[in-house]
Amino acid sequence: MELITTATSTDVARLDSTVAVLPVGSFEQHGDHLPLITDTAIACLIAERIATTYQLMLLPPITFSCSHEHETFPGTVSISASTLTVMIDDIRTSLARRAITTLVIVNGHGGNYVLSNIAAEANVSGRNVALYPGRVDWEAARTQAAMVSDIHDDMHGGELETSILLHARPELVRDSYRDADHLATDRRHFLLTGMAEYTPTGIIGLPSAATAAKGEAALASLTDSFASYLEATKR
Repeated sequence: MELITTATSTDVARLDSTVAVLPVGSFEQHGDHLPLITDTAIACLIAERIATTYQLMLLPPITFSCSHEHETFPGTVSISASTLTVMIDDIRTSLARRAITTLVIVNGHGGNYVLSNIAAEANVSGRNVALYPGRVDWEAARTQAAMVSDIHDDMHGGELETSILLHARPELVRDSYRDADHLATDRRHFLLTGMAEYTPTGIIGLPSAATAAKGEAALASLTDSFASYLEATKR
């Protein structure tokens, strides 16, 4: 699986699609066992699967986003929510000039809260922006993959993210995932304190429970779940 599209202009012309898929990730710490590009890689993997399955235009990823809660950890780089908003607005405007009227944002980073506002505002005038996956889609993927952790406890660098990369890009996962478990169930002051208040390693979740088979099942579920979003954009 590729992490960035290598399509040519003629490839895109043959698709004749009015829907484009934009992966949005981050460049932030994921402990010792996963790379800084984890969220971007996962967004790209999901985006590539749905673009191929449903014959949609695939865009290259936005690799920096809103990771301010991680900035006490080395390597993390953030941009402001306003910058991310402007970038997506500019991309939509450019696509619209080619009659590509619907943008699917595949979000790989839970801290990109502003994407919900972008989608809601864009959809006042029509079905213009789909934000995917939603919480229900992630939960369905966990269920289909028979994961032992839930979406709350497995927050960052845990069973889900590690499983997806073990399946699709195993060379990105270090063996230290087997001993990286860390739980922090009560995170009520997360937006005040950031990640470092709740984890010394940057991990909150159960990466030791990850397997490639779980990652394969999760990606399959996410590919199937997208069908309802595509249908909703046409109503």
